[in-house]
Amino acid sequence: MTQNDPKHTCKSCHYEFTGTFCNQCGEKVLTPSDKSFKIIFNNIMLAVTFVDSRFIKTLWMVIKSPGALSRDFSNGKRVNRLSPTALFFVLNLIYFFFPVIQLFNASLNTQLMSPLRGFYSELIAHKVVNMGIDLNSFTLLYNLKTTGLAKLLVMVFVVVSSLPLNFLYWKKNKYFMDHVTYAVELACFNLFINAIILTLIMRLVGGGGYVDETALTLIFIVTNLYFVLRSSHTFYHEKGWRLILKSITLILSLKVALEVYRAILFFLTIFSL
Repeated sequence: MTQNDPKHTCKSCHYEFTGTFCNQCGEKVLTPSDKSFKIIFNNIMLAVTFVDSRFIKTLWMVIKSPGALSRDFSNGKRVNRLSPTALFFVLNLIYFFFPVIQLFNASLNTQLMSPLRGFYSELIAHKVVNMGIDLNSFTLLYNLKTTGLAKLLVMVFVVVSSLPLNFLYWKKNKYFMDHVTYAVELACFNLFINAIILTLIMRLVGGGGYVDETALTLIFIVTNLYFVLRSSHTFYHEKGWRLILKSITLILSLKVALEVYRAILFFLTIFSL
């Protein structure tokens, strides 16, 4: 360390220091390389072995102040909370081990309500004939297989949903991984609110954890509109009519991303049986 080293102001505790790490709280100075895929992978590995009380604090932040976690993480304020990727990993574990509502896990009946249902029906008919079983047996096999695949492929939804952000907010000078970070936080919100919590509510009121596709779509739109309106202002500094217009566009793109994800899930399930 020399006298010519630049001074930094810590994003977490506002302490002035020189070097790479804050002498007060240990926060690291953020560099472009910290937004690489390698760093995200390392965060996942940390989440495998270290999950502490920050989980509750981070999850509450996602619900109460959408977009703040992505903003702080992208700006280099990372010490006091889990990263969006680590939070996603923990929530996905919960999603993996417990039965949940069919948001990301789409049964055969749910898939047959897709705009591509005519094409799907033909593939299913050929598959049933080739396997030499009846439709009821095929449905049971399909649902069992797709449940396992769905819980492993949620990240596909994250990647697909992040793509429109690059076009909607291309003037905001964000890195591609910043958009992915935002999409990961959005996925965390959906996993917790629209999958886990909604399942618990339905079980408590006697719905057996099932919500029909129309009701689920309405819930998905309302909850995501809350998240997108608040988070777009916080993370992208959008406001006014642009905030409303881009939020509505993003909600529509999220529904498209969900359908793309379900289509990928359908084909992977069909061809793996």
